[in-house]
Amino acid sequence: MAERKTLRCDIAGIDVVSLAEQFGTPLYVYDAETIRLRFNELRKFDVVRYAQKACSNLAILSLLRQLGALVDAVSAGEIHRALVAGYPAAGDPPPIVYTADIFDRDSLELVVEKGIHVNCGSRDMIQQLGERAPGREITLRINPGFGHGHSRKTNTGGEFSKHGIWFKELGEALAQAKELGLSVTGLHMHIGSGSDFEHLAKVCSAMEEVAFAVGPSVRTISAGGGLPIPYRDSDQRIDLERYFELWNTTRRKLESAFGHLVRLEIEPGRYLVAEAGYLVTEIRAVKKQADNLFYLVDAGFNNLARPVMYGAYHPISVVPRDRNFARPEYDVIVGGPLCESGDIFTQEEGGVVVTRRLPQASVGDYLVIECAGAYGFVMGSNYNAKPLCAEVLIDGGRPQLIRRRQSYRELWEGESIPQG
Repeated sequence: MAERKTLRCDIAGIDVVSLAEQFGTPLYVYDAETIRLRFNELRKFDVVRYAQKACSNLAILSLLRQLGALVDAVSAGEIHRALVAGYPAAGDPPPIVYTADIFDRDSLELVVEKGIHVNCGSRDMIQQLGERAPGREITLRINPGFGHGHSRKTNTGGEFSKHGIWFKELGEALAQAKELGLSVTGLHMHIGSGSDFEHLAKVCSAMEEVAFAVGPSVRTISAGGGLPIPYRDSDQRIDLERYFELWNTTRRKLESAFGHLVRLEIEPGRYLVAEAGYLVTEIRAVKKQADNLFYLVDAGFNNLARPVMYGAYHPISVVPRDRNFARPEYDVIVGGPLCESGDIFTQEEGGVVVTRRLPQASVGDYLVIECAGAYGFVMGSNYNAKPLCAEVLIDGGRPQLIRRRQSYRELWEGESIPQG
């Protein structure tokens, strides 16, 4: 892919300095057109089911609903978000699917009350749903016994993963569902983020084996998520045609064996929103520590946790407040304001701090941390009593506030000091 520039002046045609001055920093900015572009690339699949855990702002959910995406929810809160964003509770295919390895008490009550379709990741879920709502159709999430991912923390298959029903327990799970009056009409298999084609072929083969074991009641198979996006200049964009054909071949085999159509779903989260999102932050200190140059900004891992959690790489660009783009470059460490040594945006997995080649900058200039639309705001926290930042959506050349900045008073609302 083309080399990213380390100096920028706009996001989706809107001046970054004006965005920062209007909405403050730290600030998440999303480009609606990029979301549309990525969604349209997946239209070959029968169902594009957005994994909203990547970015669950109501405006993003509503945009994807209007494009035709259905939605995945992993908690009662995400079900409520989908409903408020305009998704109906039930339909064919299910507009909302609850995917998890457990029911907490709230989520069980909600899926029973609203008739939400459930993707069961444990036999206890089958038991608890069957006792409360016999006669329902369910999907089983199967752990095929192997996994893959860009980080050990995003590997969702294999014996050390908590996700899915272990493949050797499929027979027991099917017998349990039948006894409870539940019909298994769908299968879901997801082994981790960034899976390559060698692993994908293994997943497709495992899906075929499981589907044949379940039989003709299967009407839907889900490829899960994990589609990678290019964070680094050296990263290649995934071959979606090849990806689809691998799954489509599996689907055709099942249709031939079962004698009916089988719906093929994909469950992207990051792929739809990561490249659409930018974290705008202001440089508040430039300092030397021995031979190291630091840019310290007003965003920290309370705003974007991926670098400290996974050693994740994000492109970074400088926005000169004075519009002077003739600047030398230096090796820089970018850090945040938190009282933690790990509050560094330029680090690798294991906490190894590295430098990034960036243009000269001063206090008052801005940094844009790019490809930050997935697992950014949703993983935010109030650590160090920092308010949650604002979110803005740019659509049709117009920036709109889609979440106001949290006030300081809201930091302690709900708390109380015991009297006496």
